[in-house]
Amino acid sequence: MTTTEIRIAGAPISWGVCEVPDWGYQIANDRVLTEMRDAGLTATEVGPEGFLPADPNELAATLDKYNLTSVGGFAPVLLHDADHDPVPGIAPLLDAFFASRAEVLVLAAATGSEGYDSRPELDDAQWDTLLRNLDRLQTAAAERGIRAVLHPHVGTMVEKRDEVYRVLDGSTIPLCLDTGHLLIGGTDPLELVEAHAKRITHAHLKDVDSALAARVQAGELTYTEAVALGMYTPLGTGDVNIAKVVGGLLDAGFDGWFVLEQDTILTAEPTDAGPVTDVIASVAYLRSVVDARVASNA
Repeated sequence: MTTTEIRIAGAPISWGVCEVPDWGYQIANDRVLTEMRDAGLTATEVGPEGFLPADPNELAATLDKYNLTSVGGFAPVLLHDADHDPVPGIAPLLDAFFASRAEVLVLAAATGSEGYDSRPELDDAQWDTLLRNLDRLQTAAAERGIRAVLHPHVGTMVEKRDEVYRVLDGSTIPLCLDTGHLLIGGTDPLELVEAHAKRITHAHLKDVDSALAARVQAGELTYTEAVALGMYTPLGTGDVNIAKVVGGLLDAGFDGWFVLEQDTILTAEPTDAGPVTDVIASVAYLRSVVDARVASNA
């Protein structure tokens, strides 16, 4: 695979656009989509509800203005409550993804509370419900031609290493490999790629300041506080071995999207170049990794 063949997408969270209330200043979609296009991206995840039009035709028309397409998007869903059926609630989003020719439903196992700074503990019965619902949602998505993936995510019910492997063992759903959230949750992303590359069909690439990540793990900082302090850095400048992760996926035949997703919190509208500077640097680094891999295999 060459740099022209890999699929690189953006995500609004790299511009601070997030579904969490009071996350930070939210940039308007015109600036975000313009900067995505100018950074050389050709596709985006759709971001939180309200950021882009919900109507599939309006969504497609909006993205077309910027020469972008829709990859799909992130959906925190309550999965562990036996009294709550998540399938009917996700149906409108699946219909919209189908109509707009999006590919991927990125699920997270929501806690039932807002934000990502605390979570409950599940008993075995709740885990059984969660795993069963993951497979049900995977089936519901597949019926519409959408690939559902589970995103291990800080502050959700699948965060820690043993929880990730419980999903791998107890469900058939593929994973979204998020290099940042996995590292913070105690899973080595490279180890996961080496052991379970065939279960990974979507990737969120983040680089991480491991010192700040360790403070989140120790409970010294909340996830939100660490993001605000700059826990996520441009690819190639942090402590995740992005080159080996990407190489391992490509060697295993990965043909999904590499989504540049570096959570950012803004306090106001940027008056300088703003977050796109890091996005441009990350795009360049990812392409350099693939170029080096191609050259070494020549």
